[in-house]
Amino acid sequence: MSARESFCLDDALRSIEGVQLATVSGRLVRVSGLLLESLGCRRMTGQRCRIEQADGSMLEAQVVGFNRDITYLMPFKKPVGLITGSRVFPARDEGVLNIDASWLGRVVNGLGEPLDDRGRLGGSDTLSPELPNVNPLRRRPVSAPLDVGVRAINAMLTLGKGQRVGLFAGSGVGKSVLLGMITRQTTAEVVVVGLIGERGREVQEFLTESLGPEGLRKAVVVVAPANESPLMRLKATELCHRIAAYFRDQGSDVLLLVDSLTRYAMAQREIALALGEPPATKGYPPSVFGMLPELVESAGNGASDRGSLSALYTVLAEGDDHQDPIVDCARAILDGHIVLSRRLADMGHYPAIDVAASVSRCMSHVTSAAHQAAARQLKEMQTAYDKIRELIPLGGYTPGQDGRTDRAVQLAPVIERFLRQDVNEGADLQQSLAMLTKLVGRTA
Repeated sequence: MSARESFCLDDALRSIEGVQLATVSGRLVRVSGLLLESLGCRRMTGQRCRIEQADGSMLEAQVVGFNRDITYLMPFKKPVGLITGSRVFPARDEGVLNIDASWLGRVVNGLGEPLDDRGRLGGSDTLSPELPNVNPLRRRPVSAPLDVGVRAINAMLTLGKGQRVGLFAGSGVGKSVLLGMITRQTTAEVVVVGLIGERGREVQEFLTESLGPEGLRKAVVVVAPANESPLMRLKATELCHRIAAYFRDQGSDVLLLVDSLTRYAMAQREIALALGEPPATKGYPPSVFGMLPELVESAGNGASDRGSLSALYTVLAEGDDHQDPIVDCARAILDGHIVLSRRLADMGHYPAIDVAASVSRCMSHVTSAAHQAAARQLKEMQTAYDKIRELIPLGGYTPGQDGRTDRAVQLAPVIERFLRQDVNEGADLQQSLAMLTKLVGRTA
């Protein structure tokens, strides 16, 4: 035997040691709703696995808990065709995703699989499997304004690059339309949109009408409709943050839009209750209020001087109740809130932003003192008008008794026109500030 043949034989013998002679598997013992229970084959929490269905296909699931020898699994998709004793295999591929700029303009699900029939997704870089975590002492502060193209926000509630803001609203007051306006008109270089728990019909409407081809070109859209499993909704929300953090670390100014944070909380509630966690506040278990800050803190600026990550989360105020536990929690952990008013929406005032009830906590860091003074003065005028607005038709207002109130009444139509904006109308930051300054000058 020659030296080369001997070397090849030794190499082949060594490779045999890495050959898996048996496939280790567990077995399915119980199905309760979306919660699956299996025995055998020890697995870690968070680990993926595949469950054999009756037709031979595999159902992907993830370990969400355990109780002694029983492992709890949650499927990514609706479980169909499962039988007692179905084999459960640990997944060899843990869902590693590759990403680069080719993801822009694409629509994916919570696992990063394409939904737009435009071929497979790939890239030259590996996407982090975990939510980004930045040391708070190294996080770059919010110091520059972010132009979102909406006059009421740019002028009265100026946002900063790296700020996290909540968009609080009930159903049907124009959240999706406002998000589409921001996506198309913002100066951010990359927009990551997460449509979490929405109706399937609204997904297509958002892509074609609210977002449009112009907005989609610089966006990555992650979709998990209401008919998806709660685990898929969780994964889709976390994937949004991972994608946004990747483009931020590449040096881009990124705007993350998540619609909605409430659906994320509801998905975690479903999983936690299925695992036996006791409900705490209005049916929400304690784990929900622990996961929300962790998710929100993964957004924001990083440690690098290049790139930024701003985030806008819609929060559903059910029944227009702004004391809802998720609304209250979001208000506490975010850097400001923008409230959409049903009263304004019913009047045909769009975007239906209630400026007086909204606040941007970073506005003082990214605007001049003159800008802040002008915004305060306009808020005061609007508040003065709102106090007597209902009295005017009843004859309860008499001109000439208070000059400030008289000016507020006279300028109310002008202020209303200033805060309104057509869906296709652009309003950059400088233009908004110039209009605000001119309007405030009329109140002097």
